[in-house]
Amino acid sequence: HVQLVESGGGSVQAGGSLRLSCAASGYTYNRNCMAWFRQAPGKEREGVARIATGSGNTYYADSVKGRFTISQDNAKNTLYLQMNSLKPEDTAIYYCAADRRGSRCLGKPAADFPYWGQGTQVTVS
Repeated sequence: HVQLVESGGGSVQAGGSLRLSCAASGYTYNRNCMAWFRQAPGKEREGVARIATGSGNTYYADSVKGRFTISQDNAKNTLYLQMNSLKPEDTAIYYCAADRRGSRCLGKPAADFPYWGQGTQVTVS
């Protein structure tokens, strides 16, 4: 049984930083695909960053490129999202997602991820 649990969300002023974590159980980070998505009120779920855990290749949405960094700690089975220079438009619920299939990871849409966390709220004022 795969379980993803996000943490690290909160409220921060514009220009500040947060680091989100996604701890996995029943799942190992090895040659698969992990991602962070976000959803703001009234908007569709948006892919923020993806990482192919075998190669370490990453993808970022243009809106966060240069400010956010996705990373993994295989020993801890944990995915991270370091968010710097936060803006009010980054306000959303952030979700981590996982797929054991590593193929086409960097362009994988939300519908193709079978495992999701419950989300963590990030508010930037």
